[in-house]
Amino acid sequence: MIEARLVGERPASRLDLKVVLAFGEVVGLVGPEGAGKTTALRVLAGLTPASGGYVLVNGAAVHTRPPGRRSVAMAGRDPLLFPRLTALDNIAFGPRCHGDYKEQARRAAAAWLDRMDLAGHARSLPRELSPGQARAVALARALAVRPRLLLLDEPLAGLDATEADVVRALLHRHLPDFPGACLMATGDPLDALAAADRLLVIEDGALAQEGTPAEVARRPGTHHAARLAGLNLCRGHAAGRSVAVGGAAGPTFTVREALRGPVFVAFPPAAVALSRARPDGAPGNLWRGGVEAVERHGERARVRLDGPLAAVAELTPGVLAALAPALGEQMWATVPASETIAYPAPP
Repeated sequence: MIEARLVGERPASRLDLKVVLAFGEVVGLVGPEGAGKTTALRVLAGLTPASGGYVLVNGAAVHTRPPGRRSVAMAGRDPLLFPRLTALDNIAFGPRCHGDYKEQARRAAAAWLDRMDLAGHARSLPRELSPGQARAVALARALAVRPRLLLLDEPLAGLDATEADVVRALLHRHLPDFPGACLMATGDPLDALAAADRLLVIEDGALAQEGTPAEVARRPGTHHAARLAGLNLCRGHAAGRSVAVGGAAGPTFTVREALRGPVFVAFPPAAVALSRARPDGAPGNLWRGGVEAVERHGERARVRLDGPLAAVAELTPGVLAALAPALGEQMWATVPASETIAYPAPP
């Protein structure tokens, strides 16, 4: 088991994060840009100095050791391959540094190239590899040293769709059999929800929510977690089935659950209907907001509303064409009570 408290300085705030990882577990570290994901990984690896805290592997302190003696390997968006070494020798470098004989390390490297479907690129230099192939070599180098802890920093970031699919398939193929613990920082909602056994949601350098992907998707506790789950999220105060949301200037929602005190209210963008005129006798929860952005989302469009209750409405192309919302235009939005999910929030 890996137990750590990561304390470090960040440009805008302080990192103070407790992490517990079980061997054989893949944990997704998710959060908005600048939340501290990369800093947390670098402190764990010993690449960024910590101002406090600890890192324990099966109860033994490793935070006082140099990076090469922590049984930690890291790979990410920058493969950091040695430019003058072939793909084979880049992978063999790790086992050699951990005491393997040269031929033993090269045999292990060749086996990993084969597992990564790169056997034909053993003699290729990094400049001769595509970005996705370079990421695969970096992943193989990390796995080849048999670390107790594997750290993946945005392993798919910046790749085109085809190469991202290839690297994603490699991760799904090899991570389930990895005997150590894996902590993967990612901003991609599908990868976070599909690849991880558990999610740690961080904001401003601290843990904001923890749970299985299903738990986080069902009851997101932050706006970023709600975006991962594809939901709108607002905070309010409940009195029975009535919830005042969006602050003093916001509307009052009717929800399915009878609750008291601070609550979150979540609802899907596809359940939000927009109109220019105030609907007469609208059966759902009603509020008004300005059009902040209109974005394509797969085969549909998403209209972002600002105001006391910021939310996203998902529209079909036909509805979007008929409505033709303009930036800055005020629109009425409704969502049925049956489409809302309310649950307790921390004070």
